[in-house]
Amino acid sequence: MRAVAEKNVAVVGLDHYGLAACELLSAAGVVVRAIDPGTPARAPRAESVLARWGIGVESESTGVEVDYAVASPAVHYSLPMIQDFRARQVPVMSELELGYRHCLCLAVAVAGTNGKSTAAAMVARVMERGQRRVLVAGQAKKPLCRVTPQSREQDLVVLEVPFGQLEGTDHFRPVVAVLMNLTPTLPPRYMARPELARCAARLFANQQCFDWAVVQSEALAELRTAGVEPPSKVITFSADNRRADLWFDRGLLQSRVEGWTGPLLDMAKCRVQGPHQAENLMAALAVGHVMRIPLEAMVEALKEFEVESDCGEVIGERLGVRYVSDARASNPGALRQALLAISSGMRGEPNVWLIAGGDDEGFEYHDLGPLLSSRVKRAFLMGAAANRMRAAWSLFTPCTVVRSLLEAVQNAAGMAERGDVVLFSPACSSCSEPLSYPIRGKAFRDTVRQLEGMDTRESGNRSTIT
Repeated sequence: MRAVAEKNVAVVGLDHYGLAACELLSAAGVVVRAIDPGTPARAPRAESVLARWGIGVESESTGVEVDYAVASPAVHYSLPMIQDFRARQVPVMSELELGYRHCLCLAVAVAGTNGKSTAAAMVARVMERGQRRVLVAGQAKKPLCRVTPQSREQDLVVLEVPFGQLEGTDHFRPVVAVLMNLTPTLPPRYMARPELARCAARLFANQQCFDWAVVQSEALAELRTAGVEPPSKVITFSADNRRADLWFDRGLLQSRVEGWTGPLLDMAKCRVQGPHQAENLMAALAVGHVMRIPLEAMVEALKEFEVESDCGEVIGERLGVRYVSDARASNPGALRQALLAISSGMRGEPNVWLIAGGDDEGFEYHDLGPLLSSRVKRAFLMGAAANRMRAAWSLFTPCTVVRSLLEAVQNAAGMAERGDVVLFSPACSSCSEPLSYPIRGKAFRDTVRQLEGMDTRESGNRSTIT
């Protein structure tokens, strides 16, 4: 890997990724200029953390002479200070690129609008079952820069890659690159669909003909529409497209990959359910296959895999009504996956009481209307996005704007009947912190547990609903 040899580097963005970059550079003897661009995703006590490494905090970059700049994922590359660096021919890289240049083992990267956390965890489980030494990194609680010192003792690092990290890559080259999806429901302030496809294409940009791209077939079609073709060997997967190399057929994960044909896994024997989980499983199986893990070992690992907390997790049951936390759902595409994973009620009638809402990020919600009509009895909406959600959904399902999560849970609990599901799936961010989903997941869990007669699930015994 090519490490950063220069001795004067600016780090823009003081979220968890930015702080990890500062720590790595400081330990390497680099003079670090930590710049706070005013993004809301700032890590708690950033100044005190930086002070331990002798780094002060600056508020702007004008005139700052550095060899490189490192941008956290919270920093958009249209930011004036990033444009200023580029105008002065100062190279700008992402925290992912910086960490990769210091990494001393192979990388498997997992990207996508939704599902990358679960898919990355499944890939790691498969690798571990195949006796590989594995690190999982890339998410806010464990940025790559934070774990690079441990990479010397590992066989590979499995990376969860936000699209924002790819924009600042130059040398990044995973030996296996996984693209889970390119959901069209991204906030307009982030990037338009063609731009998103071109950004996702950077996942494969440096791959060689002997590397592998594991790509959802629908996402691959979008890449090709944008004029992008992975240079590596490709395996496609899909829960909807039966022409993909791996596909979902009446509960079975099937393969037509040469030398690896036939049924691979029966989802009825797994602890995770739903079409989106089928795609996560297929991606993990494909990665394991190209990394030469025996199918029997992969199947045993994936059958035992439990859902992550707040990702379609059943947290309790009361009077025959199940309460499900999907607090990680930060966009409409994730809400769609959550609803599709829930079996319809008797005679196919709606059986979901939906709790959604949070910050208004400019998402388009209208496309979800028909699905809500067939699955949702009523939606309880909160936060700044509530009125836009109601305007988009009230034609398809009754909508009630509430003032708090407590009010939403109490109303849903009072109306729900045996066989119903109370689903907390925000479909947007609930606060500015990058680690907001554990906060809002805990809030929902604590609120549900206050209901009289609630039978709660232990955190170590998670399940998903069907």
